[in-house]
Amino acid sequence: MVLSDTAARRLARLAEAEGHPVMLRVAVEGGGCSGFQYRLDLVEAAEADDLLIQTDGQTALIDPVSVPFLKGSEIAFVDELAGAQFVVRNPNAATSCGCGVSFSI
Repeated sequence: MVLSDTAARRLARLAEAEGHPVMLRVAVEGGGCSGFQYRLDLVEAAEADDLLIQTDGQTALIDPVSVPFLKGSEIAFVDELAGAQFVVRNPNAATSCGCGVSFSI
């Protein structure tokens, strides 16, 4: 799993705006229109069993249950005409919904 340079830069800007370090928690949950969905949250602390992925001093956290679903994924930040957001580029996803938030394996 990789935290892209674009995601690391965005996390650094968010931390600067907040006035303290923040980390991006990425989790996979059941539900969504395709079977599974991503949950992305900004947090200040890691859990003891989190997998930490770091780039340029910025951190993404993944809980142990979500790790198998995210193996080989890239966590990126995109700023496009449709909006700016963190995205998960997941090679394990066989299909995904139009917005990219839910997927199936």
